[in-house]
Parts: sequence; C-alpha cells; structure tokens
Amino acid sequence: MKKQNKILALIMISMIFLASGCGNDDYIKDENGNIIVNEVTGQSVQKNILCQPEKDSELYRIYEEHQDQLDVPVSELPTCEEFNLTSNKYDGLWQALLVRPLAYIILQFGYLFNNFGISVMFVGLLIRIILMPLSIKSMRQSTNLQKAQPEIARIEKKYAGRTDSDSMMAKSQETMMVYQKYKINPVSGCLVALIQIPLFFAFLSAINEVPAIFEGELFGMHLGMTPWKGLAEGQYIYIVLIFLIVATTYISFKNTMKQGQNNEMMKQMNFMFMFMIISISIASFSLPTAIAFYWIVINGFAVIQNYIIKKILAKEQKDPNIIDIKHKEKTKNSKNKKKKEVK
Repeated sequence: MKKQNKILALIMISMIFLASGCGNDDYIKDENGNIIVNEVTGQSVQKNILCQPEKDSELYRIYEEHQDQLDVPVSELPTCEEFNLTSNKYDGLWQALLVRPLAYIILQFGYLFNNFGISVMFVGLLIRIILMPLSIKSMRQSTNLQKAQPEIARIEKKYAGRTDSDSMMAKSQETMMVYQKYKINPVSGCLVALIQIPLFFAFLSAINEVPAIFEGELFGMHLGMTPWKGLAEGQYIYIVLIFLIVATTYISFKNTMKQGQNNEMMKQMNFMFMFMIISISIASFSLPTAIAFYWIVINGFAVIQNYIIKKILAKEQKDPNIIDIKHKEKTKNSKNKKKKEVK
C-alpha cells in the first residue's frame, strides 16, 4: 500500500504541474527560453495541437508567429469541427491510441452538449466510472492487507537479522501463506495504479491539445483563463474555483491515504500529504479553468466513490460468504465451460 500511495501521489502531482505548464518542455517559448503566455487568458501556450484555434483569436496569432516550433503549421491543421480519428497521421502510438481518441470523444460530447466545459467533466467522470471495478479491487486489497498486517509484522520480527537462504525462503513461504489466507495479491494494487497512469496523462494531453476546449465559457468563467488572470482582472468568482480545487483534493487525498496505513508510515505519509496539498494550492492559480473543472469533478467523484466502496466492503465483511459465493460461481462456470469444450 505504501508503494501504491506513492504512485498515486506521483500521478496527481505530475498532472497538476503538467496542466499548469510547470516542468514541461511541450510549450512554445520565446527567444529567451521563457514559456509564452496567452495575454488574454494567462494560459501557457501548448507547442503542438490537434486542431486549429479560432482564426481571429490571440492564440491563432501566437501559433502563426512561432511556426518554427510546431511539427505542423497551424494553417495545415483541421478545424476542431473537422477533426476526426484519421487526422494528423504524423502522430506516434501514444497520440494515435490514447490522446487522439480521447480528444475526439471530448469534441463530440462538446458539440452535443454545446459546451466543452461540460464535455470535459462528463468524459472525465465516464473514465472514472469505467475504472471503478479496479478501484473496488484495489481498496479490497488494501483492507485485506490491513487485516494481515499484524501477522506480517510478526513474520518480519521473527526473521529480523537473519539473512541466510533457508531463513529467507521460510520467511517468503510464511508471508505467501498469509497473503493466501487473506486473498492478497502483492502486485495487484500497483497494477491498478499503473493502468490508470496512461489514461490520466492521455486525458490531460487531450484537453491541452484541443484549442476549442479553451475558447468557450461555463458558469460565467472563460475555460482557457487561469484563476490568477481572472483575479487580476477583478473576477473574484475564481476564488471559489481555487477553494474547490484545494478542498476536493484535500478530502480525496485524505480518504485515499487512510487506506491500509500503520503507525510506522503515518509521519511519512502525512508529510507527503501536506506537501501535495501545498503544491496543488500554488499550482491551482495557473490552471486553465477547463482543467480546474475537470480536477474538481474527478476529486468530488472520488470522495463519493470511496464512500460507496466502503459500503460495499462493509457489507462483504458482515457477510463474508458473498465473496466465496461469487468465487464458487465463477469457478463452477469455468468448469462447465471446459466440460462443454471437451464434449
């Protein structure tokens, strides 16, 4: 669980800094090497995009002036309305398999809802719902690991200081027996997190590479504008946006990091937790509003999701036969299938 928490922390910190243009070389730069910022919205300008911005916009002018930094001139890109899965064939596998399909889906829902802010939030929620079975599996593993922790600690204490091969083998066998007893897969938690990593980064790239997303408005806020720029122009509604980013992130992280903790890890995890909250609080000022809405919605959903999963796991603990019945039914169906194949 300690590894899983670190992976989760890495995902979220990387997402927030990539979204805000920090520590990333995918942005247009001036002759001094500084990232160019759209003066209208305060947004860092992405180097390569999948479709054209509006031709009379400040963003289009910036791309025209810095054609030398683009893989494809902005005038040769399709409009966002014309963009499809076969556009931009120069893209690599990462773009072709993940980023471009996600961008296309966001665009289609954007035109359906007539609002790209709603589309970004809807598609983000859709991905989280699809991944919910993996989240349930991961939390179940965390709960089982927490139950097994006292026995694992006793094994660690029993073999402390013993490095001979026989002791190491015996320790490994006893640990595996504990894992089997509590139905723990040691690599399951990390695999779940690793499956989510490419999807999250691809979704973030898809948002950043579609200018149409940042050209609309939602709840009176420009989707491409950063809270810092909005506040500088006297639009104090962006204070609410920053508060929601920090609050939903805090609650989501807090709920997640409670899973599977023990006393030895608490100080380290609390330090990392506070570091993340401070980092995200600072970075939230430079997030484009579209990504801020996405961030708020997925973290809000995570809070609700954790509540639902805890209810499911609590029900399973009250009636442990639920899991055994499901396992027996799955085994029985598998055996029946094999019998039919033999016949």
